[in-house]
Amino acid sequence: MNKQRIQEAALATQQGTMTFPQVVQRLLVAGVESYLVDFAAAQKTHYLADGTTLTVPMILEPGPIAEEFDEAALVAAIRDAQADTVRYPEFVKRSTAAGVIGYWAFLTGRRVIYFGRKGQQHIEEFPKT
Repeated sequence: MNKQRIQEAALATQQGTMTFPQVVQRLLVAGVESYLVDFAAAQKTHYLADGTTLTVPMILEPGPIAEEFDEAALVAAIRDAQADTVRYPEFVKRSTAAGVIGYWAFLTGRRVIYFGRKGQQHIEEFPKT
């Protein structure tokens, strides 16, 4: 496990200095297969190919998580992040306002599953490169 690389990528993400594709590439090189972001607990757990995990606290304040899941608002936030018109800090605000309590990014599976407070979900495939 390359703990330092993972922590650096997590920090750069939360500071909004890296795009999602850049983060994915750095984490894959560090051996991360997937990660789970828990906005309620304000933490991110990385799952590595060797079976180990690394949990890092979020430095961002996720803000209140809306009770209702607004899939259209979430998809709009995702599209803006994909277009790099917003970075992670704004994405976090918009996704929690859309009722996202957390999400699981499967880097090797190239998809993200977003969860609402009542078990709602939205599955987003990575864009074709």
